[in-house]
Amino acid sequence: MKNILVGYDGSLTAQHAFLFALELARCSDGHVRVVSVLQITDAGADTAALMMADVGAQRLGDLMAELKQLAPDADKLIDFEMIPGNPGDVLLGQVKRYAIDHIVIGHTERGALARWLFGSVSTDVFAHTRIPVTVVP
Repeated sequence: MKNILVGYDGSLTAQHAFLFALELARCSDGHVRVVSVLQITDAGADTAALMMADVGAQRLGDLMAELKQLAPDADKLIDFEMIPGNPGDVLLGQVKRYAIDHIVIGHTERGALARWLFGSVSTDVFAHTRIPVTVVP
């Protein structure tokens, strides 16, 4: 496991997933790519672009500071990017682009209605990848 991908949204389970992936990378002399997805809204394209630019810059800084606090010594082991889009699609797109050989994501309990409306990132990823996926509670 040299190239590990972590989906990161700042939640407690995402923090656990990040720390788990970091330990895997340390054990295998690997690298962790942390990706946070800025979900696109149903608003018009112009409105969505403006919102993402404003919110994205602030969110990126906040998440980077959070990762630094969680693992102050991990600068050389990780890279971080915020990407607009659908979480499942974005994570799956990273697999080929960065030769990812393991995905680690957190699991958040959602009710049946929320899963139906918004889907499940872990279900998306499981259904469309052939590399190992670890879901951390």
